[in-house]
Amino acid sequence: ATATMATPDKTTSSAPASNVPIGKDGKPLKPCCACPETKRTRDQCVLNNGEENCLEMIKAHQQCLRDLGFKI
Repeated sequence: ATATMATPDKTTSSAPASNVPIGKDGKPLKPCCACPETKRTRDQCVLNNGEENCLEMIKAHQQCLRDLGFKI
Protein backbone atom coordinates (compact mmCIF):
# COMPACT_ATOMS: atom_id res chain seq x y z
CA ALA A 1 0.00 0.00 0.00
CA THR A 2 2.91 2.38 0.59
CA ALA A 3 3.86 2.33 -3.09
CA THR A 4 0.68 4.22 -4.00
CA MET A 5 1.39 7.14 -1.67
CA ALA A 6 2.40 10.30 -3.51
CA THR A 7 4.96 12.63 -2.04
CA PRO A 8 4.36 16.39 -2.13
CA ASP A 9 7.80 16.88 -3.68
CA LYS A 10 6.49 15.65 -7.02
CA THR A 11 4.31 18.74 -7.47
CA THR A 12 7.20 21.11 -8.17
CA SER A 13 5.93 21.72 -11.72
CA SER A 14 3.14 23.90 -10.31
CA ALA A 15 5.67 26.19 -8.58
CA PRO A 16 6.90 29.21 -10.53
CA ALA A 17 10.29 28.42 -11.99
CA SER A 18 11.64 31.82 -10.96
CA ASN A 19 11.48 30.79 -7.29
CA VAL A 20 13.42 27.56 -7.79
CA PRO A 21 17.23 27.76 -7.64
CA ILE A 22 19.01 26.21 -10.61
CA GLY A 23 21.85 23.77 -10.07
CA LYS A 24 25.16 23.66 -11.93
CA ASP A 25 23.63 21.19 -14.38
CA GLY A 26 20.88 23.67 -15.29
CA LYS A 27 18.16 21.66 -13.58
CA PRO A 28 16.03 23.03 -10.72
CA LEU A 29 17.50 22.27 -7.31
CA LYS A 30 15.48 20.62 -4.59
CA PRO A 31 16.14 21.40 -0.91
CA CYS A 32 16.67 17.68 -0.23
CA CYS A 33 19.57 17.52 -2.69
CA ALA A 34 21.20 20.92 -2.17
CA CYS A 35 24.14 21.49 0.17
CA PRO A 36 25.03 17.80 0.67
CA GLU A 37 28.06 18.61 2.83
CA THR A 38 26.20 20.64 5.44
CA LYS A 39 23.22 18.32 5.26
CA ARG A 40 25.36 15.26 5.98
CA THR A 41 27.13 16.99 8.89
CA ARG A 42 23.82 18.20 10.32
CA ASP A 43 22.11 14.82 10.00
CA GLN A 44 25.03 12.98 11.57
CA CYS A 45 25.13 15.42 14.48
CA VAL A 46 21.38 15.16 15.10
CA LEU A 47 21.56 11.35 15.02
CA ASN A 48 24.46 11.24 17.45
CA ASN A 49 23.75 14.19 19.73
CA GLY A 50 20.11 15.23 19.35
CA GLU A 51 18.75 18.25 17.50
CA GLU A 52 19.12 20.64 20.45
CA ASN A 53 22.91 20.05 20.46
CA CYS A 54 23.38 20.70 16.73
CA LEU A 55 21.95 24.18 16.27
CA GLU A 56 25.17 25.47 14.67
CA MET A 57 25.10 22.73 12.02
CA ILE A 58 21.38 23.26 11.41
CA LYS A 59 21.95 27.01 10.97
CA ALA A 60 24.89 26.38 8.65
CA HIS A 61 22.77 24.12 6.45
CA GLN A 62 19.90 26.63 6.38
CA GLN A 63 22.34 29.39 5.43
CA CYS A 64 23.73 27.25 2.62
CA LEU A 65 20.20 26.73 1.27
CA ARG A 66 19.47 30.46 1.52
CA ASP A 67 22.71 31.26 -0.29
CA LEU A 68 21.49 29.09 -3.17
CA GLY A 69 18.21 31.02 -3.28
CA PHE A 70 15.85 28.84 -1.26
CA LYS A 71 13.30 30.72 0.85
CA ILE A 72 13.52 29.07 4.27
